[in-house]
Amino acid sequence: MVTNYQLKRVDFIFRNENDYEDVLSKTIARKPQELINELISSELKGRGGAGFPTGLKWKLSSESKADEKYVICNADEGEPGTFKDREILSKVPFKVLTAMAVCGHVIGAKRGFIYLRGEYKYLKPELEKAISEFAYYCKEIKFDFSIHIFMGSGAYICGEETALFESMEGKRGEPRNKPPYPTNSGYMNKPTVINNVETLAHTFTIFKYGAKRFYDLGVQYSRGSKLFSVSGDTPKPGIYELELGMSLADFVDEFGDGDTKAVQVGGASGFLVPRKKFDVTAIGYQGKLTGISLPTGGSMMLFNSSRSMYNVLDNYLEFFREESCGQCTPCRVGCQQLIKGIKAVKRGEKNAKYLDKLLRLTETMQLTAKCGLGQSVANSFSSIVENFREEMIY
Repeated sequence: MVTNYQLKRVDFIFRNENDYEDVLSKTIARKPQELINELISSELKGRGGAGFPTGLKWKLSSESKADEKYVICNADEGEPGTFKDREILSKVPFKVLTAMAVCGHVIGAKRGFIYLRGEYKYLKPELEKAISEFAYYCKEIKFDFSIHIFMGSGAYICGEETALFESMEGKRGEPRNKPPYPTNSGYMNKPTVINNVETLAHTFTIFKYGAKRFYDLGVQYSRGSKLFSVSGDTPKPGIYELELGMSLADFVDEFGDGDTKAVQVGGASGFLVPRKKFDVTAIGYQGKLTGISLPTGGSMMLFNSSRSMYNVLDNYLEFFREESCGQCTPCRVGCQQLIKGIKAVKRGEKNAKYLDKLLRLTETMQLTAKCGLGQSVANSFSSIVENFREEMIY
């Protein structure tokens, strides 16, 4: 086993707490640097999947001397198999709004935006009511910070932070070159803190209960809890808050159906882990300390022996081809060639060795694609082809 961790459920995110006014008033009375230090000591990492330290992100934006700054909540939850952020916004929206306001206090921003996925338009009316109530309280305590909703149009690529900025500015949703990074030049080329919905909900927990309460959950390099969207061949589909650091074997023991042959960790852009690697794979940011360690934005899809891994890969590639913005050649052409390639092998038009050429193509895409979409195609492709090669052929 990769760890002695025992899978434990946690209840922080969806705990219904009606004291956001008290948390906000007490928190904004503290000095920005004190709040940054607390976030850093909690070791909270971004829950969108990238895992960038949240405290450091706030610190970098706070150091800018720009006259205008922004706080953005990325609610463009488009990763296949992920459905947790919509629950947060519908059940505990004030946690997110409070965290955005505190971030505004820390970095010196007066405006915040929630970039809401186009398919989540049904959430907008209730979310606007919550924002109105929150605005009324901010006015009561003379705190100058406003929050607005910006509706996306259903593009997966706009989950990438710089493509999201382009969309908000009225342009085509395409990734920008980095650097500059959002903390220096984000929305409207101003310093911007952009955090995932779940990340902001966790900052509420930290500011209410203190950094230690959060830090004591999880394991080294993977502190705190995480929401997991569990789907596929499981008797327990749904959303669960668990401590980070679990082995995949622990996870499958809890959520599998007794015949789990693979788990897709992190959605289509993540990795597919076969049964033989469950014991040596941990969920988190531990790196090689515990064998294989995989971060995830929350999507956990289980597949049993009735599933064709060829069909799974074909589905993922069709998704990537459809959602590619087409801006860079490696992603635009690469996705098309990968689909043609696996179909040709399956039909017997290409021999099995052709799969090795396709794997080299994904390596090229990983190195040369402009953004995370094209770069992450290699994750699912290589993990499926390398572990289930026989299903690509027969």
